[in-house]
Amino acid sequence: MNYKHFKVDIASHIAEVRFNRPEKANSLHGPAWEEMQQIFEALDRTEEVRAIILYGEGDNFCAGIDLETLMNIQEFASISCEGRKREALRGFIFKLQNTISAIEKCRKPVIAAVHKACVGGGLDIVSACDIRYCTDDAYFSIKEIDLGLVADIGTLQRLPNIVAPGIVAEMAYTGRNVAGKEAERINLVNQSLANKEELLTAVRKLAATIAEKSPLSVRGIKEMLLYKRDHSVAESLNYMTAWNASMFLSNDLQEAFTAYMEKRKPVFEN
Repeated sequence: MNYKHFKVDIASHIAEVRFNRPEKANSLHGPAWEEMQQIFEALDRTEEVRAIILYGEGDNFCAGIDLETLMNIQEFASISCEGRKREALRGFIFKLQNTISAIEKCRKPVIAAVHKACVGGGLDIVSACDIRYCTDDAYFSIKEIDLGLVADIGTLQRLPNIVAPGIVAEMAYTGRNVAGKEAERINLVNQSLANKEELLTAVRKLAATIAEKSPLSVRGIKEMLLYKRDHSVAESLNYMTAWNASMFLSNDLQEAFTAYMEKRKPVFEN
């Protein structure tokens, strides 16, 4: 999978996706946003991929949206009709939101491995991931307040489901940095590790464990967790019955039981 602004490698059922604009602190301009959506939509369709690791080349994870891209919003001012101007701006925001949502909609678990800067759009991105790990020198910031903006592509909608709403409010109102160890304490990340090498070792081990499990079941777990986030317990239990009635009697179930009886590791089809 060849891309200009990302590196994507697939091996042993694991895809490693890397932001590849290190000279720009892995900030994302228009073409990079488009590539990121294409990547996660493609990985969703790639049967051999069972887990995804997302991290950054160079010194940072992701510094969010490229400032030049933000400045290009001024082009909407040239539209004479106020209604069409607002419609075009809304469409631009929708486009960015859809890119972030492609991570969430990808049926494979996405593990964010964050080192150094994860600010603005970078935090939008990790909020859409399933699991987050970081380094002690990582820092997370809802930076939009310092630009006179309201974060508009996912952080304010997803982060309150990950950490306490009061913490999200504090971060959003102040734009302050949350360092790695604090991120672990407030449950923004599962674990903060000493350096990038230890970080990648940990997330690769986690991804390998996930990749050994039933792919059908892993996809089902992600679907159920996302459904429950947006629905009541009763609605989620009802939806669970429909999913299990559809998927329960699978080859994966038979292989898991057979492997258990034969005292070996199960080998699942993609």
